[in-house]
Amino acid sequence: MEKIPAKKRLRTGFSTGACSAAAARAAALGLLHGAVPSQVECLLANGQRVVFAIHDSSCSATEAHAVVVKDAGDDPDATHGAHMTVQLKILPDAAERIEFHNGAGVGVVTKPGLGLEVGGPAINPVPRKNIAENLREVAGELLEHHGLSVTISVPGGEEMAKKTTNARLGILGGISILGTTGIVKPYSTSAFRASVVQGIQVAAKTGNDTVVLTTGGRTEKFTMQELPHLNDTCFVQMGDFLRYALDAAVKCKIREVVIGGMVGKLTKIAQGETITHAGRAEVDTGLLADICASLGAPDAMCAAIRDNETARFAGEQMASLHLSYEFHLALAEKVIATLLARYPNKFQLRVLVCDFDGKKIAEAVSQ
Repeated sequence: MEKIPAKKRLRTGFSTGACSAAAARAAALGLLHGAVPSQVECLLANGQRVVFAIHDSSCSATEAHAVVVKDAGDDPDATHGAHMTVQLKILPDAAERIEFHNGAGVGVVTKPGLGLEVGGPAINPVPRKNIAENLREVAGELLEHHGLSVTISVPGGEEMAKKTTNARLGILGGISILGTTGIVKPYSTSAFRASVVQGIQVAAKTGNDTVVLTTGGRTEKFTMQELPHLNDTCFVQMGDFLRYALDAAVKCKIREVVIGGMVGKLTKIAQGETITHAGRAEVDTGLLADICASLGAPDAMCAAIRDNETARFAGEQMASLHLSYEFHLALAEKVIATLLARYPNKFQLRVLVCDFDGKKIAEAVSQ
């Protein structure tokens, strides 16, 4: 019998923060020993130690630079292959001081709400701490008398940033230096969840009391057309992560939450799913059949809707009865009832429903 090979294990990668820490550690060794090593063992934020290759380097008596090429593993992201470059410079007589600066390709923070100084480099707190830990490990004696200036740059980083949510969050000119553990797990959703929460925090910190949560680009474009008076910061693509978005909205004391969606995701929300990914739960077509029955749909049609697997089918059937508006309005009202039962008296809720061409069908508002 032919042996079936085991499923290949997906390869993990490393965050921009971990790569920057490795480059900083290598540059520090260059300052101390007169030559940057070809590889370096780096302490990650999660306590692991990993060896990184150094792809380019130079050093003098007072400055050194090192480059680590970011490997995102088997789930390449916008920064996969980025040349994470650290320029390290001695600050004479500034004992224990470690400064962080952004070079070309690393963004500048322009809005509050990210836990970083406005006007400063987009280097998150955990990578800063991790870089400092590595510098103190290898250059502790140097730091007893002098400080170190750490400048991180990424060639092409400004173009990479266009594929991220940085501009919406107020990070301009390049990518962010990120990472909470140093490890990038293949197909992990943690980074996206974090960006959803950050988007809401930025909206609140910049004085907005309304956030508009959408499931993707099409629904975001639709809601922007419907709500032109709101600034871009109010619009957050939550994807499948409604629960995290609403929890953040409550924490930030958002007054009004608007949800823009199409029939499939809205059905999942109406049935009580706050993580709406296709693999998490099937669409409750029984719920849709009950809505259709309440609007006068024939028994045979309701049975067909119940037996079908998609929410779209229910919408198409009701459209054939010229009850599309009524059906989608009832679904939106069910969404409101379900969510306000879970989040009572926390915010006003508004649901905007569009079709698959991004055209408005119905709208419901909580009382």
